[in-house]
Amino acid sequence: MLDALGPGGPYRTRTRQQVADVTGAVVAELSLAPALFVNRTMKALRAAAPLPAADRASALARAAELFRTATLGGLTPGEYEASVSRVSGLPISDVRVATQTCAERVSHSYRSVQLARPAGAVADWRDPLVRSSQAVWTRRGDVLAVHVPGNHPGTHGFWPEALALGYRVAVRPSAREPFTAHRLVLALREAGFGDDQVVLLPCGHQAADALVRGADLAYGGDEIIRQYADDPGVLSLQPGRSKILLTADTEWRDHLDMIVDSVLRHAGSGCVNATAVLVEGDAAPLAGAVAERLAVLPSLPPHDEKARLPVQSVKSARAMERFVLDRAAGTRAWLGGTGFVDELGDGSAVLRPVVHQADSAQAPQLGTEVPFPCVWVAPWSREDGCAALRDTLVLTVVTEDHALVQELIDEPTISNVHVGSHATHWHRPGLPHDGYLGEFLMRSKTVAHV
Repeated sequence: MLDALGPGGPYRTRTRQQVADVTGAVVAELSLAPALFVNRTMKALRAAAPLPAADRASALARAAELFRTATLGGLTPGEYEASVSRVSGLPISDVRVATQTCAERVSHSYRSVQLARPAGAVADWRDPLVRSSQAVWTRRGDVLAVHVPGNHPGTHGFWPEALALGYRVAVRPSAREPFTAHRLVLALREAGFGDDQVVLLPCGHQAADALVRGADLAYGGDEIIRQYADDPGVLSLQPGRSKILLTADTEWRDHLDMIVDSVLRHAGSGCVNATAVLVEGDAAPLAGAVAERLAVLPSLPPHDEKARLPVQSVKSARAMERFVLDRAAGTRAWLGGTGFVDELGDGSAVLRPVVHQADSAQAPQLGTEVPFPCVWVAPWSREDGCAALRDTLVLTVVTEDHALVQELIDEPTISNVHVGSHATHWHRPGLPHDGYLGEFLMRSKTVAHV
């Protein structure tokens, strides 16, 4: 039983949503908070004062360790990871890595937000530098609503930065995978954040809308957030469409391990997984080599230690198969062209890798992102330039052309550039993911103090 976690503690409602695993078996019930409870909770968050900065920093460090090691909500770390694997279909080995990654991000939250602060601003108006005309970095509001997508547990590693900045945070968990949000909120509360500092509000669409309206700012990636795409107070997570570019002055065969790893890591479920690979010259040999590597992966249930591929219910997997095969019309299939769903006989199915070759860098398929190892390979030429690489979360570029690198860094719609043989999923705490979250949550303000 996964209760809502309100300002008065756990709250079990009469209206609940079943959480099923990939075979269709019910593994949990999620309490759905009504709009009235959401409204009261948001008022309680607004009335609460933030913890002192030093207390926030130490509480985040404790919460990270609790998330990683403690029994929370009746689940040991191993039981939590098994539950996430069952309902998300992610291989258990990937979930274990995600636990460590999420904990590491949370532990570094306070330091990470300081890196986002402009050099010309200080964090506290009482800082002596304010007397010499230094700006002060201040919150744009007091309450943040978070709607976290359920594609990967690692997505929860970023929103605790809002707590580091003194926000009170209301989290609406994904109904597909609510265990990570539930566990993290419990860890944060046990570490020292009060029940009026961070809450968990599972809810339906009407109450979710009330959650956004009751906050100063909102952040996330579900359909509720996308309804507010034009609202400057809402930060909507966009598809990654991460890509790799290899120019003719490099030998792509030397980087094949990196290319396959970029496609396959996290079972291909993340926004940082490579969606497209572009190569200057003939794309066919590279597409064939990637397909050969991915074809040998076994089809296994997610709890198997050797599993590397994601699993969904047969119904969801078949719907994904129809979508991708329809989208792939006109491309050359190197892997998965006649189907890629491998049923396991228990109501679930493995989404096996797909490799298709497009005939140009402008092919629309290159922007198609799906939550499993599916990659579109295409030729790229100097005439294509940056236009073919726009709207990219992470671009790995393997080239000796420094002018091209500069052009890619200057392109506003490319969020991150990895120069050299760095996998698209590479990241470390302190670096921006899609910009710093602090850039959205904070502003610099002149404070005259003499």
